[in-house]
Amino acid sequence: MPVIVGRRDSCVIGYVVSSPLAAHAHVPIVGAMLCAYRGGADAYLYGPICVAQNERGRSLATRLFAALRTQLPGREGILFIRRDNASSLRAHAKMGLREVAEFTYAGAAHAVLSYSG
Repeated sequence: MPVIVGRRDSCVIGYVVSSPLAAHAHVPIVGAMLCAYRGGADAYLYGPICVAQNERGRSLATRLFAALRTQLPGREGILFIRRDNASSLRAHAKMGLREVAEFTYAGAAHAVLSYSG
């Protein structure tokens, strides 16, 4: 599955990871997400997406996400975000992801988001 890396000169300034759901189903928090929302037959796990602090607010996350979607056309990506991470929830909503479920893990509320490539 693709890993998209953003670079400026010789420095990594951001990346986004994708992986098969089965590869992480044994991870307790991913299992909790999958109980709340399984996704389609060909769904994959989206994330994490990381952007260097000095690159935030420059649409890098949007460009990384767009590049990932072109690599996996027509496939559903699913992810979870803690409810208290307002900036990530806003950024993902702006990129067109929709909330499909929610769950609580280790006392923290999480939103499950989905998109189709």
